[in-house]
Amino acid sequence: MDFTRGETKQWALKNVRNWYMCPLTPMTPDLKMDEAGIRENIEKYIEMGIEGLVVGGFIAECWNMTLSDWFRYHEIVADAVKGRADLWTIILDPSVHQALEKMAFVEKLGFNGAEVINPVVQLRTDDEIYAYFKYMTDHSDLAICLYRTPVSGKVMEFDLMRRLADLETMIGVKQGFLNRQETLKLRQIMPDDFIVMEPLETWFAEDIRLGGQVCWGELSYILYGKKRHLVREYMAAAFAGEHMKALEISDQLADVREYYGDKFLWVVKETATYATALANMKVWYEAIGLKAGPILPPVDQPTQAQRDEIFSTLDSMGII
Repeated sequence: MDFTRGETKQWALKNVRNWYMCPLTPMTPDLKMDEAGIRENIEKYIEMGIEGLVVGGFIAECWNMTLSDWFRYHEIVADAVKGRADLWTIILDPSVHQALEKMAFVEKLGFNGAEVINPVVQLRTDDEIYAYFKYMTDHSDLAICLYRTPVSGKVMEFDLMRRLADLETMIGVKQGFLNRQETLKLRQIMPDDFIVMEPLETWFAEDIRLGGQVCWGELSYILYGKKRHLVREYMAAAFAGEHMKALEISDQLADVREYYGDKFLWVVKETATYATALANMKVWYEAIGLKAGPILPPVDQPTQAQRDEIFSTLDSMGII
């Protein structure tokens, strides 16, 4: 790891910046992990300049893998990255003991942190959730990013968030509640060494002006294909304080954002899961030249009509 326990929060403030993406996992036609495809995609992510990869969660289909495949997936990612990007895992386990077993494994591979959802079963009160994370941070040196989301069944309230922010290795939160006002309120009330991270690129140009430093845990930057350069251009302007220029550049992505919203974000909102929405994203990946393959059952595969529509639309927008 790149820091000691006492350095965790300051290390994150300095280093966790720009783009931390959750990539899809390529699968072979016989529904196995496509190791060659994972490695090929990672080379392209490095070429894109992605600063960090957040792997092992919903978008990677790791909720639907065997435990042995989960471990193997992280080995492949770490070996392919070879220290060229910051690596984080995602922990979805309600058992803190299973979570810690996974975290110890990835720490040995060179991962720096874990994004962790609050337990989806059993531990529901604020005191129980706090105890879960206190035990976790006491028994692992990884940096921890909270995942605040209705997918967990309980969106953590502000008082609990303030308590959790004081834990030694707690560096921030992925504000996955998709409520812009709550993001801004959290920034007001949380300590200065606690990073409130948006998972929506749509707001990133404006978010930089309002104290944001990272777009965390999504995949739109990858998906923008030939328009990806516009993201880097508006980021450069925003971080230089040229906020009107940044917004003007950002507005050029309006069409692809709207389509991404229809095919992914709105489906997640309607279903309260990622499963169905990821089938569309697998097609999108293939359209822009990344390895994807089928989605793991029991999730339905996209139809040929869905595939044709996605390819046609992305081509007409100049993404492919």
